[in-house]
Amino acid sequence: MKNKYYPNLASPITINGVTFKNRIFGAPMSNPELDPDCHMREEDIAFHATRGRGGLASVCIGLGIVEAVGRSHTKEVILYDDLSLPSLKRMANEFHKHNCMATMELAHGGKFGAARSHSAAKSTLIGPNGELNAQGVPVKAMTEEQIEETATAFGNAAKLVKEAGFDMVLIHGGHGWLLGQFASPYFNKRTDRWGGSLENRMRFSLLVVEKVREAVGPDFPIEFRMSGSECIPGGYDIDEAVEMAKMIDGKVDIIHVSAGIHENNDVFVITHPSMFIEHGCNVQYAAEIKKHVKTPVAALGGINDVDMMEEIIASGKADIIEVARQSLADPYFPEKAFSGKKDDITQCCRCYSCFYNYLSNRNYCCAFNPVIGDELEHKYGFPATTPKKVVVVGGGPGGMEAAVTAAQRGHSVTLYEKNSKLGGQIAHEQHIPFKKDMYHFIEVLAKRCEDAGVDIRLNTEVTPEEVAEMGADVVMTAVGAKPIIPQIPGIDNAKVTGLKALESETPAVGQKVAILGGGLVGSEVAIYLDMIGKDVTVVEMKDTWASDAYWMHKVAMDKYIRDSRIDIKVNTTAKEITDAGIVCNTPDGEILIEADTVLLAAGIKADRASADGFLNTAPRVFEIGDAIKAGRVVEAVKLGYYRALDI
Repeated sequence: MKNKYYPNLASPITINGVTFKNRIFGAPMSNPELDPDCHMREEDIAFHATRGRGGLASVCIGLGIVEAVGRSHTKEVILYDDLSLPSLKRMANEFHKHNCMATMELAHGGKFGAARSHSAAKSTLIGPNGELNAQGVPVKAMTEEQIEETATAFGNAAKLVKEAGFDMVLIHGGHGWLLGQFASPYFNKRTDRWGGSLENRMRFSLLVVEKVREAVGPDFPIEFRMSGSECIPGGYDIDEAVEMAKMIDGKVDIIHVSAGIHENNDVFVITHPSMFIEHGCNVQYAAEIKKHVKTPVAALGGINDVDMMEEIIASGKADIIEVARQSLADPYFPEKAFSGKKDDITQCCRCYSCFYNYLSNRNYCCAFNPVIGDELEHKYGFPATTPKKVVVVGGGPGGMEAAVTAAQRGHSVTLYEKNSKLGGQIAHEQHIPFKKDMYHFIEVLAKRCEDAGVDIRLNTEVTPEEVAEMGADVVMTAVGAKPIIPQIPGIDNAKVTGLKALESETPAVGQKVAILGGGLVGSEVAIYLDMIGKDVTVVEMKDTWASDAYWMHKVAMDKYIRDSRIDIKVNTTAKEITDAGIVCNTPDGEILIEADTVLLAAGIKADRASADGFLNTAPRVFEIGDAIKAGRVVEAVKLGYYRALDI
């Protein structure tokens, strides 16, 4: 019987004798850290198992490296050492507990084997050509013997993975990794039988497929990951990608179609789509390839909406949907979708919090999911020992997360919000197209609060005295932050406004907008206003704009801004606001920036005066989010969640 909510997405698919329970697969994701020998720790197993627990039909462990010279960083599982077997077996067993198939990606960094300045390479790196790579590391052109050895290493790695109990392997042939380097006219400059024509450039990939098939046997699924376009001048496009897919058609069991190449920032935000790119942006490549092959095709790329997933499968654009970041935002979204609980799904907003934390703190996190990265400590669902009366002051994301978590644990919770709607600073973003997923999160949190029995009091600004009289056991202060108002002449001019001007469907701003402050918020607002046809100038006193943005997000913004009409003036200080606009000091002298509206985006600061007033209103008082220090949604949500566990 077909699922009544998502009949196509929920339908099983059998791949080379293995039945996958639905059409949503977990795309390869690297590990949080690994142990010093690059074997999976219990923390890594718990991280991936959480993705498998929520209803994905398969989860792929990313970047299993087939030989030492191919390692690019410390988070890649080594598959050339039998000592990896014990942890891999535990991983496969964890997936199987939840009827989730275990997949391992087989990869080789090639010329990028030391791309993260990691000393894993045992000798000079190898690749299609003799050269220095972008990091200045020597690369040796692979000999016939080395090509054969590396292809055999792929086969040996696949055999190890199968022995560990995995159900499928994925050969990484895209994104500019070693096989992609050979397949690419951008990378491969060889003139022998391994370069030149597409047939020659694909010869290495086909040899690897042959070796892997020999190693695992005829009845073991093989997935092949390729780029549907390299998305750069000199690289291959979809036309050549179609021909590549034809060459592997029937030799592998799934053709997994991604996009882009390795080590290119502009392409990074296509391979891992930013919030400024439409959802499902890379599905076009899978859809075109599917027209020309008989092998099942998998699509991915910024897909976070189950309705879109259903349409992709129903319309025949692809046979399988692959997700990565969406499974962090809500690992349980497949089960929610198939049981009619779509409204409870948290959708990834593509903010790159996960990437940033992965690269900087050696672990994953998610702006919306406080459990990601802390799976072994996960206490969610444990009832409170003694139910308590809890008051939450402030209905931003941190306060809402605290309220719903406390209520789900059995406490009686009342939330007071002074404004007419929940959301805090995110309330300003309701009508910004690329922030719709962020605002959707607020709507999901609000529903969770309602379902958990939280008593929500909107338009209610409570005083510390009033809260003290309520006799609460716990008060959770989430009063948020207040905007920084620059002390410059004319700041009280009628044309000066704050972010509240963005809350209506038609922003309350004129045609010419000068944004005072070029940090993350000011830069995003500039992009939004440019999208709707406004003439935008950003005034930033620092020597760079968006200095507080994650670098990946800044790359995405820069990619948009370069093709926009936005004028960003750095090293520029506002001197005075007049009826004509903003008078500014620049390194080249004084200028006037004409403006119909001056929009303040100079940042926010913790409202300590308000927060301190609640310190003695209950036996236990917890502070959350911007009430402590102005920060990001990820910090507010995580702290709200864990503070609620402390009650």
